[in-house]
Amino acid sequence: MALDTWLIYLVAAIGLSLSPGPNGLLALTHGALHGRNRAVFTIMGGALGFVLVIALSMFGIGALLKTSAHWLTAMKWLGGAYLVWLGIQVWRAPSVGAELHADAGPRSGASLFREGALAALTNPKALLFFAAFLPQFLDPARSLFTQFLIMAGTFAVIEMLTEWLLASMAHRVRHWLQRVGRRFNQVCGGIFILIGAVLPLRG
Repeated sequence: MALDTWLIYLVAAIGLSLSPGPNGLLALTHGALHGRNRAVFTIMGGALGFVLVIALSMFGIGALLKTSAHWLTAMKWLGGAYLVWLGIQVWRAPSVGAELHADAGPRSGASLFREGALAALTNPKALLFFAAFLPQFLDPARSLFTQFLIMAGTFAVIEMLTEWLLASMAHRVRHWLQRVGRRFNQVCGGIFILIGAVLPLRG
């Protein structure tokens, strides 16, 4: 992969990671509820989810989405439905303050990992972004697998750093989060629901 092409991709990847999205919000929420060390499972799951989305885009799903409006519509609505469901779960979760003081019933690492991966896999914004832009960075004269490793690795590192920062910020302000209690969960859950409801209606 040419250096100038990679630099353009790097800028685009940073822009996507810094834009508000379900995985960043999930990392912030889990950092507040479970601490930044436990949120690592969420972050790793999200990174794996994005790597799988990139793989699907580069090895065929992008072409499928471009040629079939029915597939595109179905994936957008399924992804939106999951985000709404995730928002409802966050909305109904116990208050942040109660979670931070409770020792019983912690979330398993596998559960947090799975939630992070599903949030990435069903994120219509990421799916559409990679399906639309990855072909512009591909060089048919070079190894597709090598380009996949570079692109997927670059985005995974950027996304993990961004989400780790969000989870760390939540951990440091947890005393404030204890005071706001369930309202924090409701705001985060409401944003998830809004994202899930609005994205399938776009274009």
